[in-house]
Amino acid sequence: MHNGDASEHSKKSLVEEIKRAEMTRYSGLPRPLKVWFLILSTAGLLLAILFIFNIAYEGKVLLPAQYYYLLIAFYSSNIFLIIPGRKKDDKVPWYDLIATFLTFGIAFYCFLNAGEITDIGWRTPPSSLQLVLGIILAILILETGRRIAGNVYLIVCLFFASYPIFAHQMPGILFGTPLTFADTIGTHMFTTEGMLGLPAKIMGDIIIGFLLFAAVLIASGAGDFFVRFALSTFGRFRGGPAKVACLSSALFGSVSGSPVSNVVGTGSITIPTMIRTGFSPPRAAAIEACASTGGALMPPVMGAIAFVMAGFLSITYREVCIAATIPAILYYFGLLMQIDAYSAQRGLKGLSPEDIPSFIKTMKSGWPYLAILAFLAWGLLYMEWEMYTPWYACVLMFFLSFCSRETMMTPKKVIGVLTTAGQIVTTTMGAMMPISFIIAGLTVTGSAASFTTGIVNLGGGNVFVILVLGAIASYILGMAGMFVSAYIFLAVTFAPAVIQVGNLNTIAVHLFILYWAMLSCITPPVAMAVFVAAAIGKTDPMKTGMHAVRLAIVTYFIPFFFVYNPALVFQAQPLKSLYTFVVALLGIVFISGGMEGYLWMYGKLKLWARLLLVVGGFLIVFPETYTDIIGAVFILGTLIVLKITRNIKTL
Repeated sequence: MHNGDASEHSKKSLVEEIKRAEMTRYSGLPRPLKVWFLILSTAGLLLAILFIFNIAYEGKVLLPAQYYYLLIAFYSSNIFLIIPGRKKDDKVPWYDLIATFLTFGIAFYCFLNAGEITDIGWRTPPSSLQLVLGIILAILILETGRRIAGNVYLIVCLFFASYPIFAHQMPGILFGTPLTFADTIGTHMFTTEGMLGLPAKIMGDIIIGFLLFAAVLIASGAGDFFVRFALSTFGRFRGGPAKVACLSSALFGSVSGSPVSNVVGTGSITIPTMIRTGFSPPRAAAIEACASTGGALMPPVMGAIAFVMAGFLSITYREVCIAATIPAILYYFGLLMQIDAYSAQRGLKGLSPEDIPSFIKTMKSGWPYLAILAFLAWGLLYMEWEMYTPWYACVLMFFLSFCSRETMMTPKKVIGVLTTAGQIVTTTMGAMMPISFIIAGLTVTGSAASFTTGIVNLGGGNVFVILVLGAIASYILGMAGMFVSAYIFLAVTFAPAVIQVGNLNTIAVHLFILYWAMLSCITPPVAMAVFVAAAIGKTDPMKTGMHAVRLAIVTYFIPFFFVYNPALVFQAQPLKSLYTFVVALLGIVFISGGMEGYLWMYGKLKLWARLLLVVGGFLIVFPETYTDIIGAVFILGTLIVLKITRNIKTL
């Protein structure tokens, strides 16, 4: 009984640490506010079903403007309840309550007038009342962005929000066509260039279904199953718990699309297990952070980001998933190789047999989760149901949950799903909606093309320099985990520039943006996934971040590999893609071995061999023939010398 109490106390402490890391205060809300939050969250999901499935109510269907304004009313208003404006605001202060009901009230007023906004247009607000309400709502939406993503994000959004007013006074590439103050507010808050445009459409049409599905999986215990499944397959090998983290996080992260949710869902099991088997706490937390981050771009689901890219490029979801397959495999293969080399270098073993769950028993209890993933893949790739697929999957998961008492969707679990979904949608909404200010500021002033030209000039027309600038921009914008926001902005400004100058493959460039935005989750100083993983491992976040950078060093170069060699995103003949893929795998083997100082069949490596293997590994991955030859010479020469010296020592 005492051990059980201690275990329960440990779990509660862990949950509290994770919640502090995520800076949410939902659990501390008074009961009436929790009920209010749950009502709005549930209403938002029902609203999404009505709109997405085009269900008529009293003979009428929702207009897009009506739907988007109601989403703002239901979810953006709730941000002020669960996300504090200051770290010390554990309870909801009076001004957050005012902000909550102001956001709800103004957005609901816009919903009531959505027909007039759509038909007549409020680009120039028709009266002082609409202008004032537009100003207040704009300020509130900007504040939701600050609470989710921080002050830097607020400054960027605020600059572009006010940019149309003074665009004609800006120098060089910042020069644009000006708007009056009233027209600027009207454009931002009442037009499809602004609040009713791309971010709202992506959020309301695509992302919300996947976020609900992620909540259903979390509530049904999918994270625990994915870990047990990985333990039963990888647990016995050296460094087994770390390899388990890779497999379980790849499975769970592909569905959730959120590195932070992924760390919480699987890391609470994998990180303590890694520490118990010999991994240092910073290293264990770093492995889970890296593994969880990669899941966001792991086919066949990739969260919802694949739909956003497909819409931008006017291609099918299937094409995006196919293109992302090899880079995702390379990401996890590089991670596994470094884990294996690290484990061999330090003599780490796998788990003992009694700690490894039975594969057959695991499959008997958890087959519904694999079935639902197979259903998702079938619906997305074969049936091409696209945005409808996660909704169908939620219904199927609900019925499959009754196959086991542990997974059964009880009324309590259903409320948990609605609450979890509400929190996930609310925080995502806070990150998404302010991006509309950036898009509107660039488009209505005609400055998007100027930005593209400016990036080209800043890079001096050098493709590699422009790519580095794009990588930095993706990293900065992705710091708060805002993959979609970062992608939308850079797809408008950066992608056309580098495609134009370097004559690069379009899909490869767009995936490049996403990968670098993703890598910001494990790269200090922000590194959200690292901070949450460090909280679970009870270790220093900055030390964990340094370990994560070293562990994922190969992944920082993978985007450059496939940009310069589009065969790695299947933008070439199948045989060429296969050959390039195999060469890339070999390159990663030698890079990982050199980085960790251990190579299979050769054992521990000296510094000179490590350096040559790392350089050779990088060179053979790049598409130029001369780099392949030089890299092969470095690698073969090193291996021959190592073999000779080894034989001499044996004699």
